[in-house]
Amino acid sequence: MASTTIDIDTELSAVNNILGAIGQSPITTLNFDNPEISFIFNLLRDANVDTQAEGWHFNTEKHVKFSPDTNGNISIGNDILSMDLHDNRFDRRKDLVRRNGKLYDKVTHTDVFTEDLDLDVVRLYSFEDLPTSFRRYITYRASRTAATQLVANPQLVKLLAQQELYLVQLLWSMSAIKQITACLDLMMKLTTKPINHLEI
Repeated sequence: MASTTIDIDTELSAVNNILGAIGQSPITTLNFDNPEISFIFNLLRDANVDTQAEGWHFNTEKHVKFSPDTNGNISIGNDILSMDLHDNRFDRRKDLVRRNGKLYDKVTHTDVFTEDLDLDVVRLYSFEDLPTSFRRYITYRASRTAATQLVANPQLVKLLAQQELYLVQLLWSMSAIKQITACLDLMMKLTTKPINHLEI
């Protein structure tokens, strides 16, 4: 029996989708010597970063331990889009930002730390590592920007904007369901007693 091959969205296929949306022919390779291809790829990259910077279920991690090095500095990689102390919104002991590739506390005005920090972080992942629904949304988002800047067709821009809005609403709904499910699971763990502890 012949197997069915399912190809995931790649940066190349996303660029071709954007090209198709604005009435251009597809390409076989990402040739950045071509100004139009380079421009469209940058639109895709920017849409990817902007979308992930909002912080979604798939790229948000809580309770990530960061340890200072021998100089007391905590390095923050370029894949970290934002970070904060876990539950710091309830206790503003620190105001953490990234400066010169290191963690910096705006409250104490220092980048030197003496203990491990428990952070909630939003990470940046490559396009191919994103959930399918996000790859599609990012492609539509970049397509709408491309149409706005490269094509004098208000109707096309409006259509792409409607598709983009539909997908982002779907993503927010999916994210809300995941958060509600996680809260319910936590409540069950906190309230359910082992059977041998039940009172009879």
